[in-house]
Amino acid sequence: MTLQQATNTMLQQLIKLARPQQWLKNGFIFLPLFFSGQLGNLSNWYAAIVVFVAFCFASSSIYCFNDILDAEADREHPKKKLRPIASGKIGAKAAYVLMLALLSLSGATIVLFAREKCVPLLLTIGVYCLINIAYCVKLKHFAIVDVLIIAIGFVLRVASGGIAASIAVSQWIVLMTFLLALFLAFAKRRDDVVIFRKTGITVRKNTARYNLNFINQVLGIIAAVTIVCYIMYTVSDEVVTRLNNHYVYLTSIFVLAGILRYLQVALVDEKSENPTQILLKDRFIQACILCWIASFFIIIYA
Repeated sequence: MTLQQATNTMLQQLIKLARPQQWLKNGFIFLPLFFSGQLGNLSNWYAAIVVFVAFCFASSSIYCFNDILDAEADREHPKKKLRPIASGKIGAKAAYVLMLALLSLSGATIVLFAREKCVPLLLTIGVYCLINIAYCVKLKHFAIVDVLIIAIGFVLRVASGGIAASIAVSQWIVLMTFLLALFLAFAKRRDDVVIFRKTGITVRKNTARYNLNFINQVLGIIAAVTIVCYIMYTVSDEVVTRLNNHYVYLTSIFVLAGILRYLQVALVDEKSENPTQILLKDRFIQACILCWIASFFIIIYA
Protein backbone atom coordinates (compact mmCIF):
# COMPACT_ATOMS: atom_id res chain seq x y z
CA MET A 1 0.00 0.00 0.00
CA THR A 2 1.40 3.41 -1.01
CA LEU A 3 1.59 6.35 1.38
CA GLN A 4 -1.26 8.08 -0.45
CA GLN A 5 -3.47 4.98 -0.20
CA ALA A 6 -2.67 4.62 3.49
CA THR A 7 -3.51 8.30 4.04
CA ASN A 8 -6.80 7.96 2.16
CA THR A 9 -7.71 4.85 4.14
CA MET A 10 -6.92 6.59 7.44
CA LEU A 11 -8.99 9.61 6.41
CA GLN A 12 -11.93 7.39 5.47
CA GLN A 13 -11.78 5.66 8.85
CA LEU A 14 -11.58 8.96 10.72
CA ILE A 15 -14.66 10.21 8.86
CA LYS A 16 -16.42 6.94 9.65
CA LEU A 17 -15.47 7.36 13.32
CA ALA A 18 -17.08 10.83 13.34
CA ARG A 19 -20.35 9.28 12.05
CA PRO A 20 -21.48 12.14 9.78
CA GLN A 21 -24.67 10.18 8.98
CA GLN A 22 -25.75 10.91 12.55
CA TRP A 23 -25.69 14.66 11.89
CA LEU A 24 -29.27 14.24 10.71
CA LYS A 25 -30.25 14.33 14.40
CA ASN A 26 -29.02 17.91 14.62
CA GLY A 27 -31.82 18.90 12.25
CA PHE A 28 -33.90 19.43 15.41
CA ILE A 29 -32.03 22.74 15.73
CA PHE A 30 -34.17 24.13 12.89
CA LEU A 31 -37.53 23.31 14.52
CA PRO A 32 -37.95 26.68 16.31
CA LEU A 33 -37.19 28.45 13.03
CA PHE A 34 -39.76 26.35 11.17
CA PHE A 35 -42.59 26.58 13.71
CA SER A 36 -42.12 30.31 14.30
CA GLY A 37 -42.83 31.04 10.65
CA GLN A 38 -39.42 32.64 10.12
CA LEU A 39 -38.00 30.44 7.37
CA GLY A 40 -37.75 33.55 5.20
CA ASN A 41 -35.47 35.31 7.71
CA LEU A 42 -31.96 34.90 6.28
CA SER A 43 -30.17 36.15 9.41
CA ASN A 44 -31.94 33.51 11.50
CA TRP A 45 -31.02 30.87 8.93
CA TYR A 46 -27.39 31.92 9.21
CA ALA A 47 -27.51 31.68 13.02
CA ALA A 48 -29.21 28.27 12.96
CA ILE A 49 -26.72 26.87 10.42
CA VAL A 50 -23.79 28.05 12.57
CA VAL A 51 -25.22 26.20 15.58
CA PHE A 52 -25.97 23.16 13.42
CA VAL A 53 -22.33 22.99 12.32
CA ALA A 54 -21.10 23.46 15.90
CA PHE A 55 -23.40 20.69 17.15
CA CYS A 56 -22.20 18.38 14.36
CA PHE A 57 -18.62 18.81 15.54
CA ALA A 58 -19.61 18.40 19.21
CA SER A 59 -21.75 15.30 18.66
CA SER A 60 -19.05 13.68 16.50
CA SER A 61 -16.50 14.26 19.27
CA ILE A 62 -18.81 12.41 21.68
CA TYR A 63 -19.09 9.49 19.24
CA CYS A 64 -15.28 9.30 19.18
CA PHE A 65 -15.13 9.21 22.97
CA ASN A 66 -17.90 6.64 23.17
CA ASP A 67 -16.19 4.33 20.65
CA ILE A 68 -12.90 4.58 22.54
CA LEU A 69 -14.56 3.44 25.77
CA ASP A 70 -16.74 0.80 24.08
CA ALA A 71 -14.10 -0.73 21.79
CA GLU A 72 -13.86 -4.00 23.71
CA ALA A 73 -17.63 -4.47 24.00
CA ASP A 74 -18.13 -3.47 20.35
CA ARG A 75 -15.89 -6.32 19.22
CA GLU A 76 -18.53 -8.74 20.52
CA HIS A 77 -21.37 -7.02 18.65
CA PRO A 78 -22.34 -8.42 15.21
CA LYS A 79 -22.37 -4.96 13.58
CA LYS A 80 -20.44 -2.64 15.90
CA LYS A 81 -17.33 -4.81 15.57
CA LEU A 82 -16.80 -3.14 12.18
CA ARG A 83 -16.39 0.31 13.75
CA PRO A 84 -12.91 1.84 13.18
CA ILE A 85 -11.59 1.44 16.73
CA ALA A 86 -13.21 -1.94 17.45
CA SER A 87 -11.84 -3.33 14.17
CA GLY A 88 -8.35 -2.02 14.94
CA LYS A 89 -8.21 0.30 11.93
CA ILE A 90 -7.95 3.38 14.16
CA GLY A 91 -5.98 3.54 17.41
CA ALA A 92 -7.22 5.13 20.63
CA LYS A 93 -4.60 7.93 20.43
CA ALA A 94 -5.75 8.99 16.96
CA ALA A 95 -9.37 8.88 18.16
CA TYR A 96 -8.55 11.13 21.13
CA VAL A 97 -6.82 13.61 18.81
CA LEU A 98 -9.88 13.67 16.54
CA MET A 99 -12.17 14.09 19.54
CA LEU A 100 -10.25 17.11 20.85
CA ALA A 101 -10.00 18.61 17.36
CA LEU A 102 -13.76 18.33 16.85
CA LEU A 103 -14.48 19.86 20.27
CA SER A 104 -12.17 22.75 19.44
CA LEU A 105 -13.85 23.27 16.06
CA SER A 106 -17.26 23.30 17.75
CA GLY A 107 -16.23 26.02 20.20
CA ALA A 108 -14.39 28.01 17.53
CA THR A 109 -17.45 27.93 15.24
CA ILE A 110 -19.59 29.54 17.94
CA VAL A 111 -16.95 32.09 19.02
CA LEU A 112 -16.17 33.19 15.45
CA PHE A 113 -19.62 33.14 13.85
CA ALA A 114 -22.15 33.61 16.68
CA ARG A 115 -20.52 36.31 18.75
CA GLU A 116 -23.73 37.95 19.99
CA LYS A 117 -25.08 34.64 21.33
CA CYS A 118 -21.67 33.18 22.11
CA VAL A 119 -22.05 32.66 25.87
CA PRO A 120 -25.51 31.01 26.00
CA LEU A 121 -24.71 28.82 22.99
CA LEU A 122 -21.38 27.69 24.43
CA LEU A 123 -23.14 26.90 27.70
CA THR A 124 -25.82 24.86 25.92
CA ILE A 125 -23.31 22.88 23.87
CA GLY A 126 -21.12 22.55 26.96
CA VAL A 127 -23.99 21.04 28.94
CA TYR A 128 -24.70 18.69 26.03
CA CYS A 129 -21.06 17.53 25.99
CA LEU A 130 -20.84 17.14 29.77
CA ILE A 131 -23.96 15.02 30.15
CA ASN A 132 -22.94 12.87 27.18
CA ILE A 133 -19.44 12.36 28.56
CA ALA A 134 -21.06 11.32 31.85
CA TYR A 135 -23.32 9.06 29.79
CA CYS A 136 -20.37 7.42 28.02
CA VAL A 137 -18.37 6.94 31.23
CA LYS A 138 -21.06 5.74 33.62
CA LEU A 139 -24.69 6.72 33.15
CA LYS A 140 -25.35 4.56 30.08
CA HIS A 141 -25.05 1.55 32.35
CA PHE A 142 -28.20 2.56 34.25
CA ALA A 143 -31.45 1.47 32.62
CA ILE A 144 -33.99 4.25 31.96
CA VAL A 145 -31.42 6.92 32.94
CA ASP A 146 -29.60 6.17 29.68
CA VAL A 147 -32.59 6.90 27.45
CA LEU A 148 -33.56 9.99 29.45
CA ILE A 149 -30.13 11.49 28.78
CA ILE A 150 -30.48 10.80 25.06
CA ALA A 151 -33.86 12.57 25.04
CA ILE A 152 -32.44 15.55 26.97
CA GLY A 153 -29.74 15.84 24.29
CA PHE A 154 -32.41 16.40 21.65
CA VAL A 155 -34.13 19.03 23.79
CA LEU A 156 -30.80 20.86 24.09
CA ARG A 157 -30.54 20.86 20.30
CA VAL A 158 -33.95 22.51 20.02
CA ALA A 159 -33.07 25.00 22.78
CA SER A 160 -29.86 25.98 20.99
CA GLY A 161 -31.82 26.57 17.79
CA GLY A 162 -34.16 28.88 19.68
CA ILE A 163 -31.25 30.76 21.26
CA ALA A 164 -29.48 31.19 17.93
CA ALA A 165 -32.54 32.66 16.20
CA SER A 166 -33.81 34.58 19.27
CA ILE A 167 -37.01 32.54 19.22
CA ALA A 168 -38.84 31.52 22.40
CA VAL A 169 -39.16 27.73 22.36
CA SER A 170 -42.69 26.67 23.29
CA GLN A 171 -43.49 24.00 25.83
CA TRP A 172 -45.12 22.00 23.03
CA ILE A 173 -41.91 21.67 21.02
CA VAL A 174 -39.95 20.72 24.13
CA LEU A 175 -42.49 18.07 25.15
CA MET A 176 -42.83 16.50 21.72
CA THR A 177 -39.08 16.52 21.08
CA PHE A 178 -38.45 14.83 24.42
CA LEU A 179 -41.18 12.23 23.88
CA LEU A 180 -40.14 11.42 20.31
CA ALA A 181 -36.48 11.05 21.29
CA LEU A 182 -37.48 8.86 24.24
CA PHE A 183 -39.56 6.69 21.92
CA LEU A 184 -36.67 6.21 19.47
CA ALA A 185 -34.19 5.50 22.27
CA PHE A 186 -36.39 2.79 23.79
CA ALA A 187 -36.91 1.27 20.34
CA LYS A 188 -33.13 1.10 19.98
CA ARG A 189 -32.82 -0.58 23.38
CA ARG A 190 -35.36 -3.15 22.22
CA ASP A 191 -33.00 -4.14 19.45
CA ASP A 192 -30.28 -4.75 22.04
CA VAL A 193 -32.60 -7.12 23.90
CA VAL A 194 -33.45 -8.95 20.66
CA ILE A 195 -29.74 -9.44 19.91
CA PHE A 196 -29.20 -10.79 23.43
CA ARG A 197 -32.09 -13.25 23.07
CA LYS A 198 -30.85 -14.47 19.67
CA THR A 199 -27.11 -14.63 20.27
CA GLY A 200 -26.54 -14.41 24.00
CA ILE A 201 -24.32 -11.35 23.42
CA THR A 202 -24.82 -8.59 25.99
CA VAL A 203 -24.61 -5.40 23.94
CA ARG A 204 -24.82 -3.14 26.99
CA LYS A 205 -24.32 -3.73 30.68
CA ASN A 206 -27.87 -2.57 31.39
CA THR A 207 -29.46 -4.93 28.84
CA ALA A 208 -30.37 -7.30 31.69
CA ARG A 209 -32.55 -4.54 33.17
CA TYR A 210 -34.70 -4.50 30.05
CA ASN A 211 -36.86 -7.20 28.50
CA LEU A 212 -39.23 -7.33 25.55
CA ASN A 213 -42.38 -7.23 27.66
CA PHE A 214 -41.25 -4.08 29.48
CA ILE A 215 -39.99 -2.26 26.39
CA ASN A 216 -43.06 -3.18 24.32
CA GLN A 217 -45.30 -1.68 26.99
CA VAL A 218 -43.10 1.41 27.30
CA LEU A 219 -43.12 1.95 23.53
CA GLY A 220 -46.91 1.67 23.47
CA ILE A 221 -47.28 4.16 26.34
CA ILE A 222 -44.83 6.70 24.90
CA ALA A 223 -46.35 6.41 21.42
CA ALA A 224 -49.84 7.05 22.85
CA VAL A 225 -48.68 9.99 24.98
CA THR A 226 -46.79 11.50 22.03
CA ILE A 227 -49.81 11.30 19.75
CA VAL A 228 -52.14 12.76 22.40
CA CYS A 229 -49.65 15.53 23.14
CA TYR A 230 -49.39 16.36 19.45
CA ILE A 231 -53.16 16.43 18.98
CA MET A 232 -53.50 18.72 22.03
CA TYR A 233 -50.91 20.99 20.44
CA THR A 234 -52.79 21.15 17.13
CA VAL A 235 -56.14 22.04 18.73
CA SER A 236 -54.86 24.40 21.43
CA ASP A 237 -56.26 27.94 21.25
CA GLU A 238 -52.73 29.35 21.45
CA VAL A 239 -51.58 27.52 18.30
CA VAL A 240 -54.80 28.03 16.34
CA THR A 241 -54.67 31.77 17.07
CA ARG A 242 -50.95 32.15 16.33
CA LEU A 243 -51.18 30.28 13.03
CA ASN A 244 -54.62 31.66 12.22
CA ASN A 245 -55.68 28.24 11.00
CA HIS A 246 -58.25 25.75 12.32
CA TYR A 247 -56.97 22.80 10.31
CA VAL A 248 -53.64 22.18 12.05
CA TYR A 249 -55.14 19.02 13.57
CA LEU A 250 -55.14 17.38 10.12
CA THR A 251 -51.35 17.07 10.33
CA SER A 252 -51.93 14.51 13.10
CA ILE A 253 -52.64 11.94 10.38
CA PHE A 254 -48.99 11.92 9.27
CA VAL A 255 -47.67 11.84 12.85
CA LEU A 256 -49.90 8.88 13.69
CA ALA A 257 -48.94 7.03 10.49
CA GLY A 258 -45.23 7.65 11.05
CA ILE A 259 -45.28 6.41 14.65
CA LEU A 260 -47.31 3.32 13.74
CA ARG A 261 -44.87 2.52 10.95
CA TYR A 262 -41.90 2.87 13.31
CA LEU A 263 -43.62 0.56 15.79
CA GLN A 264 -44.03 -1.93 12.97
CA VAL A 265 -40.32 -1.72 12.15
CA ALA A 266 -39.41 -2.16 15.83
CA LEU A 267 -41.91 -4.82 16.90
CA VAL A 268 -42.56 -6.80 13.72
CA ASP A 269 -39.37 -6.42 11.67
CA GLU A 270 -37.13 -6.09 14.77
CA LYS A 271 -34.87 -3.60 12.97
CA SER A 272 -34.85 -0.59 15.29
CA GLU A 273 -31.14 -0.53 16.14
CA ASN A 274 -30.33 2.56 14.08
CA PRO A 275 -33.09 5.22 13.91
CA THR A 276 -31.04 7.36 11.50
CA GLN A 277 -30.74 4.51 8.98
CA ILE A 278 -34.47 3.83 9.24
CA LEU A 279 -35.24 7.46 8.46
CA LEU A 280 -32.81 7.40 5.52
CA LYS A 281 -34.13 4.15 4.03
CA ASP A 282 -37.79 3.63 4.97
CA ARG A 283 -39.90 5.16 2.19
CA PHE A 284 -43.13 5.07 4.19
CA ILE A 285 -41.65 7.07 7.07
CA GLN A 286 -40.00 9.45 4.63
CA ALA A 287 -43.36 10.01 2.92
CA CYS A 288 -45.00 10.72 6.30
CA ILE A 289 -42.31 13.25 7.21
CA LEU A 290 -42.45 14.97 3.83
CA CYS A 291 -46.25 15.17 3.92
CA TRP A 292 -46.13 16.52 7.47
CA ILE A 293 -43.58 19.18 6.51
CA ALA A 294 -45.52 20.10 3.36
CA SER A 295 -48.83 20.39 5.22
CA PHE A 296 -47.30 22.54 7.94
CA PHE A 297 -45.54 24.66 5.35
CA ILE A 298 -48.88 25.34 3.67
CA ILE A 299 -50.56 26.13 7.01
CA ILE A 300 -47.82 28.49 8.20
CA TYR A 301 -46.55 30.11 5.02
CA ALA A 302 -49.33 29.89 2.41
